[in-house]
Amino acid sequence: MKLKPKHIQISSGGPYVAILNLKDCEDNDIHRGDRIQIYSKSKSVVAIVDTTMDDSFVAQGEIGFTYEISKKLRVTNPVSVEPMGKPYSLKHIRKKLDGSKLTKKEIFEIISDIVNNKLSEVEIAYFAAAGYVRKFSFEETVALTEAMVNTGSILNLNSKIVLDKHCIGGVAGNRTTMLIVPILASLGFVVPKTSSRSITSPAGTADTMEVLANVALDLKTVKRVVEKTNGCIVWGGALSLAPADDAIIRVEHPLAIDAVGQMIASVLAKKKSVSSTHVLIDVPYGRGSKVSDLRKAKKLAELFVAVGKRIGLKIKVVFTAGKEPVGNGIGPALEARDVLYVLMNHENQPLDLREKALMLAGNLIELATRKKNGYRLAKKALDSGLAYRKMIEIIKAQGKKVTRPQEITLSEDYFDAKVSNSGIISYLNNRLISELALTAGAPKDKRAGIYLFKHTKQTIKKGETLFRVYAENPKKLAFAKEFYERNKKHFIELK
Repeated sequence: MKLKPKHIQISSGGPYVAILNLKDCEDNDIHRGDRIQIYSKSKSVVAIVDTTMDDSFVAQGEIGFTYEISKKLRVTNPVSVEPMGKPYSLKHIRKKLDGSKLTKKEIFEIISDIVNNKLSEVEIAYFAAAGYVRKFSFEETVALTEAMVNTGSILNLNSKIVLDKHCIGGVAGNRTTMLIVPILASLGFVVPKTSSRSITSPAGTADTMEVLANVALDLKTVKRVVEKTNGCIVWGGALSLAPADDAIIRVEHPLAIDAVGQMIASVLAKKKSVSSTHVLIDVPYGRGSKVSDLRKAKKLAELFVAVGKRIGLKIKVVFTAGKEPVGNGIGPALEARDVLYVLMNHENQPLDLREKALMLAGNLIELATRKKNGYRLAKKALDSGLAYRKMIEIIKAQGKKVTRPQEITLSEDYFDAKVSNSGIISYLNNRLISELALTAGAPKDKRAGIYLFKHTKQTIKKGETLFRVYAENPKKLAFAKEFYERNKKHFIELK
């Protein structure tokens, strides 16, 4: 049938969704949730049907295009619409849910259908859940990684050695990437860092870097930035690098699930897509982090190294302490301020963040050069101001917003969390601190978050402030206060 496009300024958030008048659906035996193929000259898309009875919204003879379809087709003339069957990949997802292993071909078909918007978010969620509950085998993880790479764009760089780094997360703050990139780039290494927005934390690297510069750059611009400065810190979701990963992450977010095989494929596919050759993986472990003990951390490391080897990456895994937040700021603006303090060697710099960044940068230098002076080279770049000057270059190349910590404003609405007893701090609850920052509005509200005044092994006195909670919205501040009071005794342990 032929229908006239009506461009509706509504975003589906990912999948292609077309809205049909219920009368057209009844005449053509089409139902809500069915798939249709929409043709316009040389372009076509597969869309999921939604329906309306409101003729003023989408009349009979019209087809409502959500933002994603409008952007893809860009047409005003009538389009051809044909019903379609369900994608064959749904059978593969059902197979995984039943506990069977998927073949390389089956995984590629699933990932290809995700990239081409042929699966709804509900169907993608079933795939993510299947991987979380049924687990991906080693071969499935390799196939998933390769499929993600092969269905996306590639950033081709003219360099034999391309460095990259990733932390599996689970630790509040911990914004080492934004220090490592300028340190390495200032030493002449090529470091095209694509980062994610927050999945389960108060800030992802992209959320924090966005306080300082633009992060939603296209592939051509990213290449130009890297060629000019040796590095970048950008949001991977804007680049179509392993795009299936972003769709899967989106459905994982509500329940904060992160299947091991999916996580490894996600990380390594993004690294391969930017032509990385040497990759450092930071695996924090310990109470309150994603990985509870060293045995599990080592098992995860073996998988990273093995999968990396199969796709041509040299990988080194570093195990780090994950039992407390790293740095003082938690939330985009607060973490960005910490980063600038360290780069400027400011008296307010959090020394734990500084030392961890230097250690990781040193390890990555040694992985690439096979020499043993990595830490010293990294420290020299930081102490001399070379790394800070390089960060300013990168910020300007990406679209400058802020280059100095005093330019970062924090919300005027906050409350102080004071302790009821005195003692030496033996434990800070990563999970609760992150949840509190999220409740306060981070990362969506850039100025929301938490500033830590104390860390473990430090003495705190009764009535002293442990941390300050910022919120841009008074209601969110009230929610944060309520959350803190309800969980107050679990945030900290003293000895």
